Amino acid sequence: MTAAETLSSATRPIRPALAAVLRSLKPGQRIRITQTVRMNSRWHFKQTVEGAFREVNYLRTGLATDRVPEDDVIVVTVHFTKDNGELSSVTLDDSTQIEVVGNAA
Repeated sequence: MTAAETLSSATRPIRPALAAVLRSLKPGQRIRITQTVRMNSRWHFKQTVEGAFREVNYLRTGLATDRVPEDDVIVVTVHFTKDNGELSSVTLDDSTQIEVVGNAA
């Protein structure tokens, strides 16, 4: 991702501070991602995962039926590799926090 690219989502804009972090990431750089998981209106907890950054791109979601393009939801997705070698991805939301915890290998 280049600095000239914008990070937008069909559902909500990406916070400027988070967008700046994402633009600065290099493949292989170690990151920590924290999100708040909500189970109902009263119960929620923070979940954290670490790994080596791979890339940022967009995930196109939508209904399982063929509909008009305006029905699609596009979300920003961070792809990374966990310490056990598992390839993983996280879509960003309002609660997402990403920290750089190491340099590229």
